[in-house]
Amino acid sequence: MLTKVYGSAVFGVEATTVTVEVNIDKGIGYHLVGLPDNAIRESNYRIAAALKNTGYKIPGKKITINMAPADLRKEGSAYDLTLAIGILAASGQIREDSVGDYLIMGELSLDGGLQPIKGALPIAIKAREEGFKGFILPNENAKEAAIVNDLEVFGVENIREVIDFFDGESILEQTIIDTREEFYKNLDFPEFDFADVKGQESIKRAMEIAAAGGHNIILIGPPGAGKTMLAKRLPSILPPMTLHEALETTKIHSVVGRVKDSGLLSQRPFRSPHHTISDVALVGGGAYPQPGEISLSHNGVLFLDELPEFKRGVLEVMRQPLEDREVTISRAKFTVTYPSSFMLVASMNPSPGGYFNDPDAPVTSTPAEMQRYLSKISGPLLDRIDIHIEVTPVPFEELSDDRKGESSVEIRKRVTKARVLQTERFADLEHVHYNAQMNTKQIRAYCKLDEASKTLLKNAMERLNLSARAYDRILKVSRTIADLAGMNEVDGSHIAEAIQYRSLDRDGWLG
Repeated sequence: MLTKVYGSAVFGVEATTVTVEVNIDKGIGYHLVGLPDNAIRESNYRIAAALKNTGYKIPGKKITINMAPADLRKEGSAYDLTLAIGILAASGQIREDSVGDYLIMGELSLDGGLQPIKGALPIAIKAREEGFKGFILPNENAKEAAIVNDLEVFGVENIREVIDFFDGESILEQTIIDTREEFYKNLDFPEFDFADVKGQESIKRAMEIAAAGGHNIILIGPPGAGKTMLAKRLPSILPPMTLHEALETTKIHSVVGRVKDSGLLSQRPFRSPHHTISDVALVGGGAYPQPGEISLSHNGVLFLDELPEFKRGVLEVMRQPLEDREVTISRAKFTVTYPSSFMLVASMNPSPGGYFNDPDAPVTSTPAEMQRYLSKISGPLLDRIDIHIEVTPVPFEELSDDRKGESSVEIRKRVTKARVLQTERFADLEHVHYNAQMNTKQIRAYCKLDEASKTLLKNAMERLNLSARAYDRILKVSRTIADLAGMNEVDGSHIAEAIQYRSLDRDGWLG
């Protein structure tokens, strides 16, 4: 007897429906075809034990299972439940009249319990697109899949519940989530708040500008100055995610199994990989490509602490994703593209000893040592960072002050207002949404200077020995400063402030 049941395979952040055809005939044997990996090949042992402990069995006949399309590689243990239900239906142990109406996924434990799967959200989206009546999956993934409207989602604890459901002996409880309510209720409660930061007003200002224009930023300062603390608070002042951004971000985290009970992600991601990370772990890849840290940071912040400690080769692979806002991983038979539109926030000490070239510092470094240390960061990578800011230690008077600083919610209001202006400005441009994404042509169009401002910028570049690459960056940042002030034109005060944020371009830093 032939029965068809349905599962799904995830490639990149998209799902493809897999038809599992189970044929039971005279003879003996168990044949699984359709490019399954080892985890799927081992499933017959898990299925046999789970069915026996539930009061059922694998029939002692010739069982042929095809996972179509047969030329598409399938991987992971999430097909256990699909295969088990197919075998039970084909052998007549359960009713088969409605098994084809549902997409079924789940990893089986030996006692019949179900373990969570990866990629529940993209699978649920595909199930709705293809008109399935519902999606049956482990209970731990139910909230994540229930984000998708117009699809019945049933979270189950064990295979017995699924068997009783198809036999008509019980009804599964549908998981229902109000996606919009779930999304909006957590928007204004950031985990880290700028109100807790003592002093550092100039740094907070620089981070507000970075957030408003989507600019990458690097913080330079000695140990204990507060670089990491400030960086962790940056997501709290970024504009709230839109529902579309939240779904896009949740899909990526779903693929690597990082969502489960939390449902829709409403806070922008903040990723902080260790400096020993490999290039594959950063951009994504592997035999079966998975998203890397830059994709997990999509619509959020990627924080690289102690930037010169990262391997140079690892940093160089970020250059193309920073420019294109996506990363493409190619293999012999397929290509996977992951989105990677993130804000890069980096921090570093100014020298191997950790302090500026100061004779009073606990550990001093010679100018040559500082130059060698700073040169670990390549010019092309630095070229993609708009704001460089020096972070100095907080004086005791400010550290001991009991007064609260301005909250992240208040700063976020100004940032959001500036972003709205940019959205309107770039409404006709497909790939430009905020100031940091402007190219040279757009900079010339939207950052026009009067003669006084041109003279100020010319004098600053000559006197401070600013490099040529600093010119466009200053104009971009000054455009954002003008947006925060609600002004249509860039003037001298905006240029003057933007010039302060190019520390590493000055003579004596990177030459």
